[in-house]
Order: sequence, then C-alpha cells, then structure tokens
Amino acid sequence: MSWIDIGSIEDIPLRGARVVKTPRGCIAVFRTGLQEAYAVSDTCPHKGGPLSDGIVHDRKVTCPLHNWVFSLETGQAQGADEGAIETFPLKVDGGRILLDGTSVGNKSAA
Repeated sequence: MSWIDIGSIEDIPLRGARVVKTPRGCIAVFRTGLQEAYAVSDTCPHKGGPLSDGIVHDRKVTCPLHNWVFSLETGQAQGADEGAIETFPLKVDGGRILLDGTSVGNKSAA
C-alpha cells in the first residue's frame, strides 16, 4: 500500500467527519475515537445521501436522509436495511490520518 497523509486526527471533531475528494469520488473520513478513524464512500446507496452529514455512533453512521445505518468497519447496512458502502484502508500514525492511495485511484501514490 502507498499511504497518503490527509491531515491530523485533530482536524476532525470526535464523532465528526471530513470529506476527501479522490479520483474515485468523495470519501468520508469519520473520527470515532481519540486515535480511531474510518474511511468509506460518502454516498448512501439508498438515495445518494451524503454520509459525512450523518450521525456517528459507536463505529456506525446513520444516513441523514432516511436513517439507514452502516458499519464503518465493514460497510454493511445494519438491521433490516440491505446493501453496503465501500470502505477504504486507513490508519492513524503519530496523530496523522493516512489513506491508502492505491485503493482510491491516486496514481501519484503508486
């Protein structure tokens, strides 16, 4: 993997999100803990809602349009909802958020 530094973990409020634009589209990066973050597609498969505007709880996000809930760990819809969102490899190292550039189509990161 080729990691891209997308900013400090402190740039994202706890239980908040930041959108990163990539060649593959917009990715929502969620901060779920002091040193914990997840990267997923920013688009809900149900009605296209911006997941980055959703409510973060535990390691899940609720879509702001129709309350579908997705696991930030697996991308799978929770409860009676069906479907999934794409997840992307991400790690926090020394307080910096690193996104796998090869998974998001960043040619300069290869």
